[in-house]
Amino acid sequence: MIARTLFSAEHEQFRDAFRRFLDKHAAPHHAAWEEAGHVDRSLWQQAGRDGFLCMTLPESQGGSGADKLYSVVQMEEVARAGFTGIGFGLHSEIVAPYLAHYGTPEQQARYLPCLASGEMVGAIAMTEPSAGSDLQGIRSTALREGEGEDAPYVLQGSKTFITNGWHADLVVVVAKTDPARGAKGTSLFLVERGMPGFSKGKPLKKMGMKAQDTAELFFDGVRLSPEQLLGGRAQENRGFVMLMEQLPWERLQIAITAVAASEAALEWTVAHVQQRQAFGQAVAQFQNTRFKLAELQTQVQVARVFVDRCTELMMKAELDTATASMAKYWTTDLQCQVMDECVQLFGGYGYMWDYPITRAYADARVQRIYGGTNEIMKEVISRGMGLGGR
Repeated sequence: MIARTLFSAEHEQFRDAFRRFLDKHAAPHHAAWEEAGHVDRSLWQQAGRDGFLCMTLPESQGGSGADKLYSVVQMEEVARAGFTGIGFGLHSEIVAPYLAHYGTPEQQARYLPCLASGEMVGAIAMTEPSAGSDLQGIRSTALREGEGEDAPYVLQGSKTFITNGWHADLVVVVAKTDPARGAKGTSLFLVERGMPGFSKGKPLKKMGMKAQDTAELFFDGVRLSPEQLLGGRAQENRGFVMLMEQLPWERLQIAITAVAASEAALEWTVAHVQQRQAFGQAVAQFQNTRFKLAELQTQVQVARVFVDRCTELMMKAELDTATASMAKYWTTDLQCQVMDECVQLFGGYGYMWDYPITRAYADARVQRIYGGTNEIMKEVISRGMGLGGR
């Protein structure tokens, strides 16, 4: 195994502390959360008290001023433990950064400390029933009601498959403010729980990630002041640009979790085949088992090196969209392959929900879909090569 050079001793100390947090506050309850369809609200509050939310924000905004590698450690540990119900990554490293990068000082002061403390749970609402990976096809609208500078917006539309949607107190909503301009007429709005016209469906029942509170959101004439437009009036119709700027980091996060989950699956499988007996010997003694695991170990190690390199580029603000798309597509395809092969080596036990490999198999499939489908990733990569397309 190639030694990792990405993390300092301080990062590894943090890893140990966060792992203990998960062992104490998540491990005993995750199965019950799967039945409920969402994690308990108390986990968010405890994470806020312990300083595990929005760590990369400045201290003045409620964070710790930590570098993003601390968040990477969190993502790896959550994925390695199979606690896919925990939406800390999206909350801390997708929602909060939109506010940190584009929000007005007033918006940052109002929301970021609440996100960091766990008082508020954040979500981002892009996907619609008729617009998944095609963000330009969004139909939700937020049109001005009047011509004055203080004229409110009226938000109409619905969103689906929204992570943290059930718990969400603050939702970054993507909507068209000038539908005639297509993608160039898109803006981002800050919508709070309890606003008249904003409602939620029940947590969606999914094939995997059963403890993750994925929900539908509905906006029926939600009146929003200009102060609810992310960045204020000056950022009207700049939503698509904001989304494109943040997507490489979002896609790298998916790759980070894919590799960590694959590594965990291999560890579980190696331990299982050394104990499981077939035809009078351990399953690990069969050449097919050894060769298959050797192949998977090699592929996962290659993915690990590539993703660590992408993370280094991200830390230097040099990660481009095409490379992030490569990482997302390759590692999630590999993740699904690893899970399938490991389930096979577990035999019948690999089909039993009590085994973590079974849940990891079900959890993995969506990784090739959200954050942009892997087909879209290939389209992005090909365009980066100078190849044409509609």
